[in-house]
Amino acid sequence: MSQIYISRFFSNIGPLNRILLNLSADYHKAITAHTLAREAQSFPQGFSHLRGKAPIGVSRRMNWMFKVACLPLLFSASSLAQPEEGEKLAPYYPTPETIVDKMLQLGGLKAGERVYDLGSGDGRIVIMAAEKFHADAIGIELDKDLCKLSMDRIRKLHLEKNAHIVNGDLLKQNYSSADLVTVYLFPGFIDKVQPLLDQQLKKGARVVAHDFEFKNWTPDKVQNIADDGAGRSHTLYLYRK
Repeated sequence: MSQIYISRFFSNIGPLNRILLNLSADYHKAITAHTLAREAQSFPQGFSHLRGKAPIGVSRRMNWMFKVACLPLLFSASSLAQPEEGEKLAPYYPTPETIVDKMLQLGGLKAGERVYDLGSGDGRIVIMAAEKFHADAIGIELDKDLCKLSMDRIRKLHLEKNAHIVNGDLLKQNYSSADLVTVYLFPGFIDKVQPLLDQQLKKGARVVAHDFEFKNWTPDKVQNIADDGAGRSHTLYLYRK
């Protein structure tokens, strides 16, 4: 997903949340550095070839500690550093490939359907939706560097016909044609997206949220993944308009 302007946070949050930010950042580096290095080498061959694993020693307990450490910071971020025009709504935390697959399966994505990924990061959800599910996949990403990375990968895989990246504000897009929307946004930020989806989504459209739910919606289904293959747990929420 997208990045937050961290510099803005440090000018507004207290010492405790600064420590929590550092803890969450260190955790993220530990669990993703090895995986991302593997992906960088394997991505041109397609998602089916990615087999990156987190370093030895990353445990479910570390995953739990990360979530606990992050929440106070996230709530502070939403109250102290509200997004302005053009500001990014979430940090960039790459979703593991196994979870990407489960999100699209839970959303019941079918060939020919249109899926939007809000805050598409390096494009992994868009690419898998187009490559494996043969859907019309569109990612919305504000970060220009991540957009370029996504498009480079899409071109290498020759998926330009079905995979697209929009460099723009996800709050200023039209999702009325969406059959499925995937979301990985933190509390406070996800609340900003909900009214837009309420207004725009057509009847029967589905939404899959990763780890953080829409508080004013009732999920059709909740899927808990105890281990993503790297010792991390995840929760997926399926909603239907």
